[in-house]
Amino acid sequence: MPGETITTEAIYVLDDDPSVLRSISRLLASEGLKFRTFSDPKSLLSSIEVQPVPVVILDIWMEKITGLEVQSKLSRLSPRTRVIIMTGRSDVGVQQTAMELGAAAYFTKPFDDLEFMHAVRASLAAAA
Repeated sequence: MPGETITTEAIYVLDDDPSVLRSISRLLASEGLKFRTFSDPKSLLSSIEVQPVPVVILDIWMEKITGLEVQSKLSRLSPRTRVIIMTGRSDVGVQQTAMELGAAAYFTKPFDDLEFMHAVRASLAAAA
């Protein structure tokens, strides 16, 4: 359709740590998945407003906004988008809140790549 925005990315990844973005990028690319990385939550949310994607992978602890706040905004902007949480801090309360907000999976860094990719693929399938 004229004017329709087409995205080739199936996954958006948000983390304010460049080394984590590189690592996740390599992992997703090795699986042949289409993705786009963000270090700024506002950029990710603006992109979602224009073109929702099936899966968003979020870090919890960022400087300007928490992943839980991003997750909450995502649930309003794109309710069908599946969210996978990754965090460097183990926190049962945060994990419970993330799951209550509808997270498809929750991982504490460092995590098992195979388990993570299983969650990504399951989330992609569920969002289809």
